[in-house]
Amino acid sequence: MSRFDWDDLRFFLAVARVGRLTVAARRLGADHATVSRRITALEDALKAKLFERRPQGYALTEHGERLLAKAEAIETQALAVSSEIGGADLALSGTVRIGAPDGFGTMFLSPRTAALATHYPDLEIQLVAMPRLLSLSKREADIAISLSPPKEGKIIARRLTDYRLGLYATQGYLDRTAPILRPDDVHEHQVIGYIDDLIFTPELDYLDEVSKGLRARLQSSNLVAQMQATLAGAGICVLPHFMAVTDSRLVPVLPDQVAITRSFWLIVHADLKDIARIRATMDFVIKEVRACRHLFLP
Repeated sequence: MSRFDWDDLRFFLAVARVGRLTVAARRLGADHATVSRRITALEDALKAKLFERRPQGYALTEHGERLLAKAEAIETQALAVSSEIGGADLALSGTVRIGAPDGFGTMFLSPRTAALATHYPDLEIQLVAMPRLLSLSKREADIAISLSPPKEGKIIARRLTDYRLGLYATQGYLDRTAPILRPDDVHEHQVIGYIDDLIFTPELDYLDEVSKGLRARLQSSNLVAQMQATLAGAGICVLPHFMAVTDSRLVPVLPDQVAITRSFWLIVHADLKDIARIRATMDFVIKEVRACRHLFLP
């Protein structure tokens, strides 16, 4: 153990989580040769092969899997030390990565991060707003907003808010197309929605709730892209009210007949919930959502 360098575990965790040297190097702010050298040094010190080197990337061996659990426990303790012993100023510095669905992250959370950055000037805020689920166990995010609570894992979850969705189009589109008097009429229109096989969570598969068998003809995996197509007059789209209300060009369609409700959940790894910068960021998100409840549930 005299050759064992604790800092090598940072490099090990980065490679274990992403499976590629170049991606791990970017996350660590190092070059890939350094990452490779540190992994080799760790394997030499432990006298164990931790990764299988394959053309498609690095895969953990049985020894690597065992080390992963230990290394994550050490990482958690290191984070706790910086938060609990390092003092309040240190605890509210560093990086917090927030993962969120693209609509919520881009249209709601992103404009509000300025207030968080002003309140905690030493905090580095990373907002990952994209249409997919982020893994907290792999540290892809410290805090995540999801559309359903996790079913397993060492995770803490709380319901942020319910939110309403409805049909929207531009007045120009509605003026030049057949009238829509009931949900079944939407079948005769250009519907904008998700690509079926790229829907990343079942909560977004909601067209059947508008009218049975309804399918999108213009499809995108990104909700903001769907909104932009709707604004361009391309068709009718199911959009969250908190997004649609930001642009007066969008007109509700059948608001008394089509009202879909979903939920946002705030989730965090149990080992991180008491770290001051994580806790402060969660409190900020909760406060902002509460203050804008009328946007989510009109």
